[in-house]
Formats: sequence, C-alpha cells, structure tokens
Amino acid sequence: MRYRFLRFPGGKAKAVTFSYDDGDRGDLRLAKTINEHGIKCTFNINSGFIGTKPDGHKLTKDDIQKYILDAGHEVAVHGEVHRAPGKVRAIECITDALNCRLQLEEMFGRIIRGMAYPDSGITKMMPGASYENIRQYLKDLEIVYARTLGKDNDSFMLPDDWYAWMPTAHHVNPKAIDYAKKFVEMDVEKLYIAETQPRLYYLWGHTFEFDRNNNWELLDELCGILGGHDDIWYATNIEIYDYVTAYNSLVYSADSTRVYNPTLIDVWFVVDGKLYEVKSGEEIRVAK
Repeated sequence: MRYRFLRFPGGKAKAVTFSYDDGDRGDLRLAKTINEHGIKCTFNINSGFIGTKPDGHKLTKDDIQKYILDAGHEVAVHGEVHRAPGKVRAIECITDALNCRLQLEEMFGRIIRGMAYPDSGITKMMPGASYENIRQYLKDLEIVYARTLGKDNDSFMLPDDWYAWMPTAHHVNPKAIDYAKKFVEMDVEKLYIAETQPRLYYLWGHTFEFDRNNNWELLDELCGILGGHDDIWYATNIEIYDYVTAYNSLVYSADSTRVYNPTLIDVWFVVDGKLYEVKSGEEIRVAK
C-alpha cells in the first residue's frame, strides 16, 4: 500500500481562500487589499439586497461585476433575503436559495454553484429541521458546496463533507493571526509521510466588522502574512471544489501504476513523496 496525496496546481501542498458575506460596500476595500496580495475570495451575496440600501451600504450590480468578478473572484449564493436553513420551513429555505441562484446567474451571466449558509445556517435547528434534509435539497438545487461556521481550528484540512465546509477561522478570532503564521511556516513535505496531505487556510467574515471594530489593519496584517508565497495556491472556493473533484475523479489501474485523468483539469499528486502531474485526458505511468 502506498501513500497518495493531492497536490494543488504546480505541485503546491498549500492553498489559501477567503470567504466574505452579505455584499456590503466594505467588500470593495477588501477586494482592493487582497488583489494587492494575490489572494482570492468568494463573495457570498444576498441577491435581494443588491443595491437596495439608500445609505449605499450594499454593493450594486456594477460594483460586483467590476470589482469582484472581473478581478477573478467568485460570487456565491447567500440566500435571496438571508434566511437560516435550520430556522425556517424547508420550502422557504429552498425558495431563498434557489431565487438567489437564479437571480445571480441572470444578473451576471454565469453558472453559480457555491453557497455560504446565511445567518445561523446549520448550527441551530428548529424542531423538524435536519442537516440531512438541508444537504439533500441543496444537492437537488445543484449547489455543490456550502460553507458553515463555528469550529475554528488549525488543522487546515480540506472538507470531508462539502455541505459542511468548515473554515479555519473568522477574522475576529484572536487566533487567526497565529493560525496564519503557523500555516505559512508549515513545510508539508517535511512532515511524517502519512501526514503530508494538502493544507488549506480558509478565512471568513463580514467587512462591516472591520468598520464596526475600526480595525482594517487586521486585514492588512493577515494579507501580509498569507499573501505572496510561491508555495501557496490562491483560489476561490469553487476553484478548490472543482480541483479536488478532478483529483477524486482520477482512474487507476488495479495495480495503481497507471493513472488516467478523464477531467478537463490538469491534476497534481504525490505517491510516496514523488510528484506527478496528469494532464486533462492523459494517462501516465507511476513508478512501482
């Protein structure tokens, strides 16, 4: 038996992604800052609130197109009107999620498959609600991942359930900086071979919290630590999902010496510490 682990594009063992909610005007400042550091973010938008606040606190359609999508970031579902799936009837949450997806796709002319749970999400359930039911109807709506919250940790693991994708930390967590330093200092390839699975630092939050706490310098510090590293892949949530899905779609011979990539994405992986790339549509040999 051999140790086989995913590697991100270019053979990198680490990735960074951000995820920010609610489509507030502060997202423009966040986008400008992360662009300067080469970091990518998924912006989770309530379609029903786009450009609706008379005080100008919500992004407009043009803002989202110019400063988020055109800059290479992702837009994802956050509910038309921000309803927690565990706290409303299933039909209401299905409507909230589906309307959001339909409206975002119509506005921006692209397929949108990601989501962050609105409000308390799946952390609190009213009688009769269940995570299993929520997960199933999101799958039926062809949403492929959903970010949850509440269990910050520094394991930096990829999710084993894409509908309960747990971030590394909310930016208000005082350990977020320490986690970031630990992450960039980690040399995955020098760990014990059975522990050399890929690592992901995933930061989330709301930009209004920087305004409320008057601490935008925290974002600058986090980006200064996490950005600009040659050994890190900077990706949106959907890019990570698609890449991991491609890796999991590789086809192997019975003796594991041949690997075929049926996907449209070039995939990197290691076998017992040796790095391989299998391009889209290609079959390669792996040393015994």
